[in-house]
Amino acid sequence: MCAGGYYWLSFDGKRGSRIVAEHLITNPEITEILERVADLLEAQDANRYRVRAYRMAAKTIQHHEAPLSEIFSEGGVEAIAGLPTIGRTIAAHVAELVHRRGLTLLDRLEGEVSPECLLATVPGIGPKFAARIHHELSVDTLEDLEAAAHDERLERLSGFGPRRVRAIREELASILGRSARHRARRRAWLESHGAQGRNEHIVSRPDVATLLDVDAEYRDGVAKERLRYITPRRFNPEHKAWLPVLHTERDDWHLTALFSNTARAHELGRTKEWVVIFYAYDGDEGQCTIVNETHGPLLGRRVVRGREPECREHYAWNAHSSSHAAGATVGLDC
Repeated sequence: MCAGGYYWLSFDGKRGSRIVAEHLITNPEITEILERVADLLEAQDANRYRVRAYRMAAKTIQHHEAPLSEIFSEGGVEAIAGLPTIGRTIAAHVAELVHRRGLTLLDRLEGEVSPECLLATVPGIGPKFAARIHHELSVDTLEDLEAAAHDERLERLSGFGPRRVRAIREELASILGRSARHRARRRAWLESHGAQGRNEHIVSRPDVATLLDVDAEYRDGVAKERLRYITPRRFNPEHKAWLPVLHTERDDWHLTALFSNTARAHELGRTKEWVVIFYAYDGDEGQCTIVNETHGPLLGRRVVRGREPECREHYAWNAHSSSHAAGATVGLDC
């Protein structure tokens, strides 16, 4: 069962009228959740300035007289971000809290991440179909689902005829096109399908060099037992703290790395190989998975799934730079 449920947000505030009054989250509830986020980030050795930002935002909301749910309904994320000590990232979190009384970031920090629940939020896909899509097609995100809906993999599953798949494509186009937290993750698919002329707003994302560097830092921290461990709720009947987590920064990006705890990772025995990296900057969020390549010229190397061409360029450039540096050293020795 998916606790809390998901509601897709339009961060321009246009969907505010759909919020049901009797279910609106209160300022004290928002404050408590943000303080919980700050506590978890601090316990997991996140950057102290990031921790402080959540605590300051919680304090602002605690003492704010007007309900933030009403402010969001009237002015969207920009109105929330205009409050003292609250930037676009935390404002986007408040928007999510207003819509579903839950927070994906908090779920992640507590080790609760379910691809099946995420997929089931798309109209036309219930829990049973979501589980089949995740297990049979190895689909973890809405971007992966959109790709499967376009490359005919989804249509090959029993129960998914052309009409149903077309409707799912249209729903995904609407969801991913308007939601800031998904635009970053959608970029690779749009570019690979020549969609740059669609007047899509595509935000930036960390380059593969940054992601691979964070992946290396995470795996090194695991090997040297330097990281904090969290207790995931999924696939953890003994409630053990076995999942190491890394919070780090690169430039203005906040990044969180942890081993994949999906059903697929457990099924294939990849829970100590696949690394999921979540990244966030100025209200936009995304995620990627880094794996060992199993074929082709990058066999055995770490690659960002879905961005293999960029990884090839990255490794080629590194090899060229190393060769050039070695040649320069030989010249000096002569």
